[in-house]
Amino acid sequence: MIVIPAIDIRNGKCVRLIQGDPGRETVYADDPVKQAIKFQDEGAELIHVVDLDGAFSGRPVNREVVAAIAGAVDVPIEIGGGVRNRETVEHYLSCGIERIIMGTAILSDDFKEIVGRFSRYLVAGIDARDSMVAVKGWKEVSSARVMDVIGEVMNRGVNDVIYTDISTDGMLTGPNFAAVESILAEFQGLRLVASGGVSSAEDIYRLDGYSGQGLWGCIVGKAIYDGRVDLPGTIRTLKSRRQYG
Repeated sequence: MIVIPAIDIRNGKCVRLIQGDPGRETVYADDPVKQAIKFQDEGAELIHVVDLDGAFSGRPVNREVVAAIAGAVDVPIEIGGGVRNRETVEHYLSCGIERIIMGTAILSDDFKEIVGRFSRYLVAGIDARDSMVAVKGWKEVSSARVMDVIGEVMNRGVNDVIYTDISTDGMLTGPNFAAVESILAEFQGLRLVASGGVSSAEDIYRLDGYSGQGLWGCIVGKAIYDGRVDLPGTIRTLKSRRQYG
């Protein structure tokens, strides 16, 4: 398992929200590009980028910033937020981004056609509140169950899933380990990334215990920015675990 530092962009700045609430925002950096370079220098193997303005509006808003990040670092980045159609997918691919997160669009009729063309680049972003899928920047909760949606996207050829537990996101109370366990037990061949709630290196190491069951990574945001997680040290420890078992 790898630890994936997060950059959430709102109004061109690097911010963190609590439980996705735009009214509970903390600005951590004025320049997301410099933040991405810092994460790369600290050993990140993948950087998670979200266009928060795009997630709320349903269309990409911070395209230029995202493209600048992709051009400034050598490590891969993944991008989500406002990815709702083929044109947006093609734009980000043209920027050299090869992991593109689709959330709300997973539930649309257009998703099947997009998957048929771009499945190798797509990551399904499944955001959950009480086991139900939240959509439109977490503003609405759909009638779709998390397990059903994961099963559907896997049937369509997308095996990479980011599961975000909204109740723990930004709260520094620990991940929803029970939900992670349930998802991994249900699906074979899933490459799962857990997101939400990581408060310490100990949380990350506990999640790493599921790596043999299909947990591929965990996204960490606020805990890094607040100094609760030493990113370089945690990355070194995880690499050591992979090397020596």
